[in-house]
Amino acid sequence: MEYDAMMLDTHESGPSVTIREMNRERVDFILKNVELGFANALRRVMLAEIPTIAIDLVEIEANSSVLPDEFIAHRLGLVPLRSDGVEDLVFTRDCERCEQYCEECSVTLTVHAKCETKTNVSIFSRDLMVAEPRPNQLIGSPVIQDDDGLGVLLFKLRQGQEVRMKCIAKKGIAKEHAKWAPTASIGFDYDPHNKLRHLHYWYEENALKEWPRTKNSDWEDAAHEGEAFDPGARAHTFYYDVESTGTLDPDTIVQQGIKVLQQKLAGVIQELTGDPGHAGVHGDGMDVNGYADSGRDPDGLNGYGAAGRDHDLDPGYTTTPFPGAGGASAWGGGGGATPYGTTPYA
Repeated sequence: MEYDAMMLDTHESGPSVTIREMNRERVDFILKNVELGFANALRRVMLAEIPTIAIDLVEIEANSSVLPDEFIAHRLGLVPLRSDGVEDLVFTRDCERCEQYCEECSVTLTVHAKCETKTNVSIFSRDLMVAEPRPNQLIGSPVIQDDDGLGVLLFKLRQGQEVRMKCIAKKGIAKEHAKWAPTASIGFDYDPHNKLRHLHYWYEENALKEWPRTKNSDWEDAAHEGEAFDPGARAHTFYYDVESTGTLDPDTIVQQGIKVLQQKLAGVIQELTGDPGHAGVHGDGMDVNGYADSGRDPDGLNGYGAAGRDHDLDPGYTTTPFPGAGGASAWGGGGGATPYGTTPYA
């Protein structure tokens, strides 16, 4: 994908996005007219709460290599896998068809290698074979980005050694384990000229010479000499550089980050309305986190004080501190709708 620098949603009163650079590995963009808290929340969600799949269970049938079973299993767990269409899988803890894994909640990969020559044999992630069925033809495939098309080196075998394993890839988020992280890193910057004085630079003689400016400083005007400090000023322009691990395309990571953040905010609003039985802001059977019949946290709780599918806790209140009574919210009745109307996500 090739994008020229473009502006999206250019209305001055609302958020605007400028895409500066984009390719298959990363997207560099500018987000304007939002609060610092929102900008940082989006960064944190993209880092830790976008679902992907990764190998979570390894059934070892044979291993005569010099590496212990646990060592190989750990390496397999860190192999990035394509996660396109991961929404078609359910979390294993929420699967009603099985207790450990099935085609509804997992993707199966196998590896079988034996060295029969005097020369050592290297086994790469390309040698992981994805079993059918699976939701689509991409999900579960190892991410291969090197020029030779080999992927990640898993282990080496010498003559007579054999490895035969079955790997189960499951859906998860990086809050549970880093192997589910869709991003390798996210660059985040604002106020490149330090007009807000959120940073205190240590320097010997001249801070401007000893602390070189980033490329983002070219997008904002520097403070004029002798300009008075404004203690009420706020940051309104934020610079992102999102680098993907290859599990998801970088633009998909940003879109999914906005979607997850939107679902979390909808969950908070729903809890405040005092209507825990409402079927989500979309009216499509989603729970307060936007996921069908599932808790978002590893322990089954949804993260907002109410329990997941298998629990029915009292929300702890009958009225809210907002105008009105009987569970009404600041947005009106307890119907679960937001003041922004229907979200664009199904």
